[in-house]
Amino acid sequence: MKIRIINKSNNPLPQYATNYSAGVDLRAFLVEDLILKPLQRALVSTGLFIELPHGYEAQIRPRSGLAINYGITVLNSPGTIDSDYRGEIKVILVNLSSEDFKISSGDRICQMVIARHETVGFEQVEELLESARGKGGFGSTGQN
Repeated sequence: MKIRIINKSNNPLPQYATNYSAGVDLRAFLVEDLILKPLQRALVSTGLFIELPHGYEAQIRPRSGLAINYGITVLNSPGTIDSDYRGEIKVILVNLSSEDFKISSGDRICQMVIARHETVGFEQVEELLESARGKGGFGSTGQN
């Protein structure tokens, strides 16, 4: 599948790091460095605009290295880009560490995964079919 993309940044187009990667890294597109203070969030530009086919979404996810090493994550993870959205891809980053974190233009800030999805209709009913789990919620299946 080919995704139509406009790149208004000076960064390379997103690409897969390996042949088996599920996501591509997206890079910050900034005029000047951004210092993300502890517990601060920021909307970070990428300079990218995409055109997805109907039935697909782009999921914006954290980069594991930024999360474990620096406490930087995507706040609304995974963020969803709908197929009819044509605006710039921007990423909500949050600093969950106790240290300032510097983001420079060109830094890899998140991953984007293209995923197929279904569009469904809802049928209102008075009751649902029984299942083995039933109404069991958080932690109801145990720890092991």
